Amino acid sequence: MGSLGRLKNYFWRYWRRYLLGAVCLFGTATLVMWIPWWIREGVRVIESGGPVEDVTFYAVIIAVAAVAQGITRTFSRFLIFNAARDIEYDLRNDLFAHLEKLPVAYYHSQRTGDLMSRVINDISSVRMLLGPGILNFINAPLYYLYAIVLMFSMDSRMTLAAMLPYPILIWAVRNFRGKVLKSSRRVQEQMAELSSHVQENLSGMHVVKAYSQELNQTRQFEKLNEDYQKESMELARLRGLVEPFMKGINGFTILIVIWYGGIRAIRGDLMIADLVAFIAYLNVLAWPTAAFGWMLSLVERGRAAMERLEEILKVEPEILSPPVPLRLRDSEEGIEFRNVWFAYNRQTNGRAILRDINFTLPRGHTLAIVGRTGAGKTTLVQLLSRLYDVSSGEIRFGGRDIRTLSLSEFRKTLGYVPQDPFLFSTSLRRNLAFGRDEVSDEEIQKAVRLSKLDRDIEIFPQALDTIVGERGVTLSGGQKQRATLARAFLLNPPVLVLDDCLSSVDAETEDEILKGLKAILKEKTCIIVSHRISAVKEADEILVLEEGEIIERGDHQSLLRKDGLYAELFRQQQLSEELDRI
Repeated sequence: MGSLGRLKNYFWRYWRRYLLGAVCLFGTATLVMWIPWWIREGVRVIESGGPVEDVTFYAVIIAVAAVAQGITRTFSRFLIFNAARDIEYDLRNDLFAHLEKLPVAYYHSQRTGDLMSRVINDISSVRMLLGPGILNFINAPLYYLYAIVLMFSMDSRMTLAAMLPYPILIWAVRNFRGKVLKSSRRVQEQMAELSSHVQENLSGMHVVKAYSQELNQTRQFEKLNEDYQKESMELARLRGLVEPFMKGINGFTILIVIWYGGIRAIRGDLMIADLVAFIAYLNVLAWPTAAFGWMLSLVERGRAAMERLEEILKVEPEILSPPVPLRLRDSEEGIEFRNVWFAYNRQTNGRAILRDINFTLPRGHTLAIVGRTGAGKTTLVQLLSRLYDVSSGEIRFGGRDIRTLSLSEFRKTLGYVPQDPFLFSTSLRRNLAFGRDEVSDEEIQKAVRLSKLDRDIEIFPQALDTIVGERGVTLSGGQKQRATLARAFLLNPPVLVLDDCLSSVDAETEDEILKGLKAILKEKTCIIVSHRISAVKEADEILVLEEGEIIERGDHQSLLRKDGLYAELFRQQQLSEELDRI
């Protein structure tokens, strides 16, 4: 579906308002176009020395028409502009909902600032197209059609003379249209560049300051801002050329009418009243003619914006619930990976990150995954959460392929705590309760105690109501990890996935948290990913990953006896701990 084709679907939701608005525009145009006609009749009465009552009559009817057209004009704008606002509201909601459905992989190739620019600036440009753009698209042809018909009814030769410059107008519109579209798109793309730079700097301000790059980043911003100014000035230059050109066409038309009509009036071939009416009609057409440039800019900018939005909307979500999802059921079968292979770039035959992964995790048991950095540990648990889908093989939950289950229902059974903690820029309380519609203070306090966050909360200025800042910037790394752990505890899911979520916590606090977890883990199926052997040695089974493959499996003691990679990692950590104590 093309971008404008998609826009038609939104338009048809509010077609009644647009139709009623068009009726009001028709009424406005009717009143506006009859005013010059009544002026003509009034001048005829004056020319013929008619009664004062007739002049008064035309003056009154013109005044009434002027007031009435003001009322209908207001209603037309109220209906059309409000419909455009509602479409903007719907489009922005739909776009955001679509972004929420897109896979994590999509955001790896996109810049946040660019997406924000499209959601905010581009949708506003589409609203201008559907509001003032459509209004003028209806208004201008209506005015021209009305005026030409009434002018022809007065004098066909004068009308043809008045229309002589208009082929130049048509040529100008066709010539400028493509240039305005290209320029509008460049302006919007440059705005996206500017937004991305600002967003990245604000999010990574601690890095900018740590490397003393404030001046360098400011210079980069100045360059981007300069490029944006150049593109905006080019668009303004095009618009600046169009509007005076259109006004010049209208002025030239009036000049022709005065010259040609004046000669005919002197010869007695044309009444002064008709000449006055012609000039009045051309003055009425002055705004639609001058507005061609503005309307052209609105239309092309709106088209360019919709094309950019369409680039997002046409991206098909890769990870969805099946058309008829199977219901989740209680089962003793737990979680099973069957011949699982995964590569991030399947279309380009990318290197497999995981190869032939097979294991079974019975319900109520704990599985640990260890390995060197880059072994594929995080990717494995992300496959379980369906943040990505397997390239081949299958993951089964309760005896069923997870791709056959309702996505939202399945994910609610998982409490996933990532190694990179993310907190929203709101209160700590709301961050902890994320994922729960309602939560009691007792539940929050219990989760806080389990994650050993209670001691930190005591020193926060507003306790649980403390605003943590963007991405939890006011908290330390360990505090953020414990906050996300508490969030998972509050969700209270049957399956708990801990992806190296205590890496920033000191060993003593980690030990306290793990001891508190023992009672919880007896009731849950759990997967623990960790680089610390101390966090996984109590697990029922431990998998050792190396370059995407399982090279060892067993419990803590059996893996030590094998004297493989696991034993090597264990000895390295013991040595590191001894050195720390020294």
